[in-house]
Amino acid sequence: MTDTPEARAMLDFLRGKVIRDPSLKLDEDTALVSSGLLDSFAMIDVLLELERVTKRRIPASRVSPQDLETVRQMITTAYAVGVEA
Repeated sequence: MTDTPEARAMLDFLRGKVIRDPSLKLDEDTALVSSGLLDSFAMIDVLLELERVTKRRIPASRVSPQDLETVRQMITTAYAVGVEA
């Protein structure tokens, strides 16, 4: 899933709305949760954006912080547990 439109959209969202540190290099495999870049409050916003970007309904009960560790993992999770919206 390298360089998919969904991944680019999530990276743009993370850069612009969540992390807000232009000096930080983010890519699809950047650790977000374990590094502390993504906290529990931001996870909700990220999950909602992931639903919007992938056009899938993702039950929060089926997602753990590990599923949001990287953008690559987010996209994989969305298609594994989400249903078309």
